[in-house]
Amino acid sequence: MLSKALLRLGTGAARHPWRVIAAWVLVATLAVLAAVAFGGRTADSMTAPGLDSRRAAELIERAGTGQEGMTAQVVVTPLDDGATFFDDDAARTALTRLRAEVRRLSHVLGTSDPAGALDAGRDAAVRGGLVSADGRIAVVRVQYADQSRLSAEDLDALVGLGERLRAQLPLRIEMGGSLFYAFSDPDGGASELIGLLAAAAILFLAFGSLVAAALPIGMAVFGLTVGVATMTVLAGVTEVPTFAPVLGSMVGIGVGIDYALFVLARHREYLASGLHAQAAAGRAVATAGRPVVFAGGIVVVSILGLAVAHVPFMTVGGIAVSIVVLTTVLASVTLLPAFLGAAGPRLARAGRISRALRNRRLGRLGRPRDTAPGAVPAAGWRRWVGHVGRHPVPYAVGAAGLLLIATLPVLGLRVGLPDDGSLPQSRTERRAYDLVAEGFGPGTNGPLVIAADLAGDPGVVDRLVATIAADPGIASVAPARIDRDTGVATLVVFPTTSPQDKATADTIARLRAKVLPGAVGHGPATAHVGGAAASLSDVGRRTSERLPVFAAAVLAMSFLLLMLVFRSILVPLKAVLLNLLSIGAAYGVMVAVFQWGWGGALIGLEATVPIVSFIPMFLFAILFGLSMDYEVFLLSHVREEYLRTGDNRTAIVEGVSRTARIITSAALIMVAVFLSFAVADDPSTKMFGLGLATAILIDATVVRMVLVPATMTLLGRTNWWLPKWLDRMLPRGPVGTDAESTGEAPRARLVDH
Repeated sequence: MLSKALLRLGTGAARHPWRVIAAWVLVATLAVLAAVAFGGRTADSMTAPGLDSRRAAELIERAGTGQEGMTAQVVVTPLDDGATFFDDDAARTALTRLRAEVRRLSHVLGTSDPAGALDAGRDAAVRGGLVSADGRIAVVRVQYADQSRLSAEDLDALVGLGERLRAQLPLRIEMGGSLFYAFSDPDGGASELIGLLAAAAILFLAFGSLVAAALPIGMAVFGLTVGVATMTVLAGVTEVPTFAPVLGSMVGIGVGIDYALFVLARHREYLASGLHAQAAAGRAVATAGRPVVFAGGIVVVSILGLAVAHVPFMTVGGIAVSIVVLTTVLASVTLLPAFLGAAGPRLARAGRISRALRNRRLGRLGRPRDTAPGAVPAAGWRRWVGHVGRHPVPYAVGAAGLLLIATLPVLGLRVGLPDDGSLPQSRTERRAYDLVAEGFGPGTNGPLVIAADLAGDPGVVDRLVATIAADPGIASVAPARIDRDTGVATLVVFPTTSPQDKATADTIARLRAKVLPGAVGHGPATAHVGGAAASLSDVGRRTSERLPVFAAAVLAMSFLLLMLVFRSILVPLKAVLLNLLSIGAAYGVMVAVFQWGWGGALIGLEATVPIVSFIPMFLFAILFGLSMDYEVFLLSHVREEYLRTGDNRTAIVEGVSRTARIITSAALIMVAVFLSFAVADDPSTKMFGLGLATAILIDATVVRMVLVPATMTLLGRTNWWLPKWLDRMLPRGPVGTDAESTGEAPRARLVDH
């Protein structure tokens, strides 16, 4: 039995706390040393097998033109406002030197030469797209080797060169390109600190004790250290996406403190009832630890289910984040009870002081006094839940209607990937993006690469150039490059719209559906659309297509597990539907903020952007698991009361009001942690932070404190209905009541046959 195993584990850790703490210190040290010795840097490769953009990349690689590698662009303009590259010899000389310095960097295969094009004549420089028509802006395009040969050191070298040359040349120098996207470090460090400080403040207010507040923080830091270090080691073996450490930190801090809060609350209840610290820790792990293991398992399984998208970077990212969650769960049932055992009776003394102060305040107000934290439901919450139970229909209809209205913006959801134009002006990538758009048009920031297998028909190239150039979504087509040995031709094509613009995705779709087939005809030649913009569009389409399948699998799994745990048909069905409402509302808020710009300035969003293609699927996986924390924690208490009293209304009032304070505190901690990431520079990090914070806030307030008591009151005893034949078939679940974990199960029947 899981409960007995957790009881032994928690009690053993509490009896030998320093051994367990020393073991975790050793594990954390070894993990960090392994990360330093064998770890790698995160990198992004937004592609997947079977996509048209992937087939284009394979043709380019086969041709060996060098276009299959990564790129960067160095964008320059004279510091003198009146100077142009056409007539300023000093600026032109500086441009020549800059290009030569960039050319000498490691792994650079070649660069464009705007200064050389200027020597050939003004028209040649402008037609080549190297100097703007007004002569104010020039671009040095840098072609790097394949990404497998590159690392973050290449990005550091380019950035360092730019910093040095800014001090030596009369040029404003800005940089961008796919090299920055692939190897820029995620900006989560400050957010992690802010989240931890906010969590510490909330924990102190919840428990009134520095010791009680410090234990969950310490456990979360240990778990996060081991998890992120292990993720770094994984990055040395395979390509881990750059969002994984940020998302792992976000989820790790949130769930780590959440899980610790549940166990700590139970521990203090048992201390208040007179149990010794070691026994109380063991009992707390045996009871609250079971929902922790269950909820953590759902998070892990849900995230690993991202593999159904058949997008490698999402699969690896899911594995990386799952490692952090697993480490956090393990720390919750081993390291935390060791901390509780080491703290000993100090937590009980802190609890008595906290209760005395609270009872003194309540006594002055003439309100009922508590005897132990969590043992007696808070009077305010009891009155609220009772009020909802007396008016279940208006509350159920009103709350559900509110969430449905919040979900409506999802109908306008558009997936894509924010480009550098969505970054703040403090970033050089944003400044380079703006300069290029100003000098050459917005589509220059997201060129497409058409790769064609000529199959012995050289006339295909001329037809491709003519038909592509005639498309209204194309601004210009660079001269074709043909590899005679492989018979592969490549054309760089510049759209009229920016990479994140919906019109660009429409142009890509039109090229594939009509333009390219019309150019190659019915012969053996083939043509494919590649480039970063096309790859991101393809990944977005694939994740959108796979999201319904993934969501159905997660919903089915959650329903079955909750049915196993609570021996009911309607309880898990209700949980699944309510979780869908909270997630849908979170999606709606994201669309309103990021696509419509509502309140975007509050989180530092400078321009509207599409929703990052892979974020809805990631959020669905994470949020469904996290919502199970509150679902299992709350319903476990309701179930205990129903078993004890046999009265559904009493069970709802007592169970919800007993858990309301803990759920509210846990939700506040998670919201604070997630919102601290919503102010990061990167739009993807903002989306993760705001989406998670919104869903958790809705789930812990509107859903748990309004919809759950209202719907359970309306359903009455049918909440616990389970066909007799199904009850006999189902094994006993991993989560039960406190009495069940100690062999003192009540005699009341749980299932109505």
